[in-house]
Amino acid sequence: MIKPGEIVQTRIRPMELKDVQRVHQIDVASFALPWPERSYRFEILENPASRNFVIEVVPDGEESVIAGMIVMWFILDEAHIGTISIDEPYRRLGLGRLLLAESLLDAYRQGIRQSFLEVRSSNQAAQRMYEQFGFQVVGIRPRYYKNNGEDALLMTLKPIEPERLETLRSRKRLANAGK
Repeated sequence: MIKPGEIVQTRIRPMELKDVQRVHQIDVASFALPWPERSYRFEILENPASRNFVIEVVPDGEESVIAGMIVMWFILDEAHIGTISIDEPYRRLGLGRLLLAESLLDAYRQGIRQSFLEVRSSNQAAQRMYEQFGFQVVGIRPRYYKNNGEDALLMTLKPIEPERLETLRSRKRLANAGK
């Protein structure tokens, strides 16, 4: 397990083709219904509405590694979060919060004023994180997940509040993160 003091730097950057294999590994390890690799290639190369980022960490004395990813689609003034995940060894270190905050700040700077997402009704950890950002449950998509028929909660963030995002972004749990 990675501990906060072991990570000395984080960096968020646009997802590139060279990242697809690692991003797919994270997806497969995180979700019962992972996206195929070709979907990530499509998002990077062919979908003009897509905004995709990875978060890299540099554990003490090691090479950087992609620890997480997010895919969002910009539709008019909305950002639909298609997927977000942090690889298991890097969870509970604040990386998901940092990645989501930076991604929503980027969206805000580009004129996006609200966001929405679907989350498994059983994924309470993700729901708690989204609630920190101000997301609220506004509906249920019954039997949304095909592998087990689980419902999805539809959560929206209206409006995106850059001040709140700045606060969430600055609340680092990682020692020396972002230096």
